[in-house]
Amino acid sequence: MAKTGGYSRAVTGSPLDGLHFALDRNSPVPLYYQLAQQLEAAIEHGTLAPGNLLGNEIDLSVRLGLSRPTVRQAIQSLVDKGLLVRRRGVGTQVVHSQVKRPLELSSLYDDLESAGQGPTTEVLRNEGVPATADVAAALGVAEGSEVTLLERLRSTHGQPVAFLCNYLPANLLELDTARLESTGLYRMLRTAGITLHSARQTIGARSATPEEAARLDEKENAALLTMQRTAYDDTGRPVEYGTHIYRASRYAFDFQLLVRP
Repeated sequence: MAKTGGYSRAVTGSPLDGLHFALDRNSPVPLYYQLAQQLEAAIEHGTLAPGNLLGNEIDLSVRLGLSRPTVRQAIQSLVDKGLLVRRRGVGTQVVHSQVKRPLELSSLYDDLESAGQGPTTEVLRNEGVPATADVAAALGVAEGSEVTLLERLRSTHGQPVAFLCNYLPANLLELDTARLESTGLYRMLRTAGITLHSARQTIGARSATPEEAARLDEKENAALLTMQRTAYDDTGRPVEYGTHIYRASRYAFDFQLLVRP
């Protein structure tokens, strides 16, 4: 149902069925921007899923009671963000939503699940390996001593979002592969009685290697976000060191900045 300037208009015959668009013609906010923001919210929350067809601009303008130029501008703003794509002879189609993750000590799995993104995980490696110098320094263990290596591919709506590489002290907890594919690592740590307290994290960016591009379904040299994190429990013990890469086209860090008093 689209509400525009005090009246309601039913939106039927498309994935927009059941959505309520509050479009205020008396607001100083342009109508195209109001529509774009509400469509983006529906995509981010999974109400409009990848592959959904929204129809063409003429159909949308009739359904929403808006002019065609207004609808075209709203659609174009989401096409520019990579959330929608125009397909000749088909109409406008949802591509995917960009994951906006809060910059706090939380797991990607929990953040995706709470955002309605339907996360899935493929465990590529779950084995003991000798600690490299970097890993040993992060976890406070001797170089060459055994640590547990996890490599996982995290996806939403059937599309890869991130490749996660984590190292944990050996024998910290039992890491069953089946459970890792059905839940998040941090949730398993909490279940094992390990209380996460703080972390040191570094965020960067670089281009994808051919192997990374193939794994993440991106083009070679596509932009990737990178993250390195060492997490500590409530005793100050390092319990996890992660090096992750994320598709910049589908993933962003979201955080609030405050002015120092």
